[in-house]
Amino acid sequence: MTRAVSARDREHVLAHTAGLWDALRGERIFMTGGTGFVGTWLVEAFVAANHAYDLGATIVLLSRDPERFAARSPHLTGDRAVRLIAGDAVDFAPPDGGRFAVVVHAATERQHGITTPLQWLDRDIAATRRVLELARHAGTRRMLFTSSGAVYGNQPAELAHVSETYSGAPDATNLRTAYGHGKRLSEFACASYAHSYGFDVVVARLFAFVGPHLPVDSGLAVADFFADILAGDAIRIGGDGTAVRSYLYAADLAIWLWTMLLRGERARAYNVGSADPVTIRQLAESMVAELAPGTAIEVAHRALPGAAGARYVPSIERAEHELGLRVRVALPDALRRTHDFYRGI
Repeated sequence: MTRAVSARDREHVLAHTAGLWDALRGERIFMTGGTGFVGTWLVEAFVAANHAYDLGATIVLLSRDPERFAARSPHLTGDRAVRLIAGDAVDFAPPDGGRFAVVVHAATERQHGITTPLQWLDRDIAATRRVLELARHAGTRRMLFTSSGAVYGNQPAELAHVSETYSGAPDATNLRTAYGHGKRLSEFACASYAHSYGFDVVVARLFAFVGPHLPVDSGLAVADFFADILAGDAIRIGGDGTAVRSYLYAADLAIWLWTMLLRGERARAYNVGSADPVTIRQLAESMVAELAPGTAIEVAHRALPGAAGARYVPSIERAEHELGLRVRVALPDALRRTHDFYRGI
């Protein structure tokens, strides 16, 4: 069972979304991916705001495994404003009740059991089309699609921060780029539906995050490092530690996404993340200093002298200037808050 996020984090979200929630008063929301890391934080924020402002809003979550999510997050599924329905985003049956003023498509097709990258690509695009068709017929006014920084392809080493206007793309001959291509094509479908059918679709291009609800078995470097620390083991870096990332705290992520959904410009993409770069080696060192002094760090490969690590760091100027969004929880505090959550503090 996973407990609720801290009162401190709930208050943080509410403090920086004041005045945002009235647009949802009395409305119904439909969400895919609501039981994953990103979706769970969106639901945490919604439930907190629904109670704080007596919105009378309700949210329907599409889940492949409602029982598993209910067991993991009973504080959310037990809320009377939250309803779970079983189904897959590719072929779900539209829920009863017809109208959804707001739709969030935060699901990504899992690659488990899919035999080819093209099959995965087809399913991911089909899921987006299915959700867009629901929005088209459900009287939807606003929709949020969670895309990814993977749409830019490899970030050039000389480009410190990748902006929404960067024209790069995933390598079309690299079969490992199906995820990025799927997100690009889904973004195009969202823009097309917004133009053709008159509802507002906002695209959020997600980068890297840290915070409560992040599964420690997700395979992400920061999650692996938390797993090592919680087990009392040395932190193990699988590469050479030179890759460059940046991390936005999950409570800030929730603030950003709800703000983009309700205030973002129609058919516009916004990067979501932190602009503060950190190498994977520096991340490990920060986690040792903040959470487990004296823990050893093991690096699998020696870094080549002068070699630049692969970068994955966004420019967030558009979100800052157009929507007033900020990184409010610095990385050291984000690491401490996440660690406290895992330890049940």
